[in-house]
Amino acid sequence: MRQVTSITCRVLTHELLPAVLALDQICLGGLWTEAGYQREIESPNSDLLVLLANNQVIGLGCIWAILDEGHITTLAIHPDYHRQRLGQLLLIQLLQQAGQRSLTHATLEVRASNQRALALYQKFGFQTAGRRKRYYKDGEDALILWCKLQTPDFQERLGHFKEECTQTLNKQCYQWS
Repeated sequence: MRQVTSITCRVLTHELLPAVLALDQICLGGLWTEAGYQREIESPNSDLLVLLANNQVIGLGCIWAILDEGHITTLAIHPDYHRQRLGQLLLIQLLQQAGQRSLTHATLEVRASNQRALALYQKFGFQTAGRRKRYYKDGEDALILWCKLQTPDFQERLGHFKEECTQTLNKQCYQWS
C-alpha cells in the first residue's frame, strides 16, 4: 500500500527560506534572491505561500495586492510533483487569499510557450489581455492574463475546483489539510 503524503499550504516564514531558494533555483532559475523573498515576507501587500509535502517545500506562489487587483508574481511546483493538480491547488489558495483581501481582479504574466500553465489559467477563467514583447531574459514574449474575481460564478467555480482537486489528491494518496 502506498504511503499517504500530507499536503499543507502556509505563509512563507524565514525558517523555510533556504528550501524556497532551492525550489526557486530548480523551477525558476533563481528568479528571486534571498533579500527579495525577505521583502515579500515583510510586505503587508504580499501573500507568499508555500506548499508542503510531508513538511518539505514543493511549491511556491505569490500574489501582490495592488489597489483592488491581485498580481500573481510566481507559481511554481517542484518537477517531481508536476501533473498531480498541486499547481491547481496552489493557484486556488492564491485566489482565495485575493478574495479575502476583497481584490476584484487578478493578473499575471506567463511565457507564451508555456501551454500547461496557459491551460491551467484558462481553466480558471483567465483571458489574454495583452503581450509583453521580449519580457523574459531569453527574449520570449509574455502573455498578460487577466480574470475577474468577485463574481458569483467565479467564486462558485473556485469552490468546485477546490473540491475536485481535493478528491483527486485523495485518490493519489495525498491528504490535504
